Amino acid sequence: MYDMREDWSDITESKRAELFPIILESHNPAWKDYYTQEKERLRSIFGSSVIRISHIGSSAVAGLISKPTIDILLEVSQDIDLKPITKILLEKGYVVNNPTGDIVMYIKGYTPRGFCGQAVHIHVRHNADWGELYFRDYLLLHPDVAKEYGFLKIELKDKFLHDRDGYTEAKGAFIKKHTAQARMELSAKYAPVR
Repeated sequence: MYDMREDWSDITESKRAELFPIILESHNPAWKDYYTQEKERLRSIFGSSVIRISHIGSSAVAGLISKPTIDILLEVSQDIDLKPITKILLEKGYVVNNPTGDIVMYIKGYTPRGFCGQAVHIHVRHNADWGELYFRDYLLLHPDVAKEYGFLKIELKDKFLHDRDGYTEAKGAFIKKHTAQARMELSAKYAPVR
């Protein structure tokens, strides 16, 4: 296993794009187990400071084609300073990926030589009414929409094979539309915990 804290300084953006192309796979039931293991690990690290841990993204939707990445939303209360969380997760072998304000993402499964093991993205945020939760639930409740989303992802894969940001942006209108529909249908289901 590679040390996630390896030196990335020599890796250019174009090299990163080559190392980490868009890969889509049929749904893997083991992704739920990976999520559960990661959730338990995060709970053991942070204990009562965690408000909610959720499996988000396509890997959380049975039957949906997905990048083989476990996306996890870790929510903490508004009074928690995110800087100590960064320090702790770095010590636990995660790599910080572009922290900005209230949204911080930690990754594992990436090395300067490419993917290694299960890719995981931990999105650490203050507790709020996050759209990713609604979008996930909407796909679970509407298999026809999930199927349409799967076709869109397949269509975009080759066009954005080495452009993860472009791939994400190209899915944006679809996600925004169905997240808005989910918010109407599910009406404040994920209101912040007070």
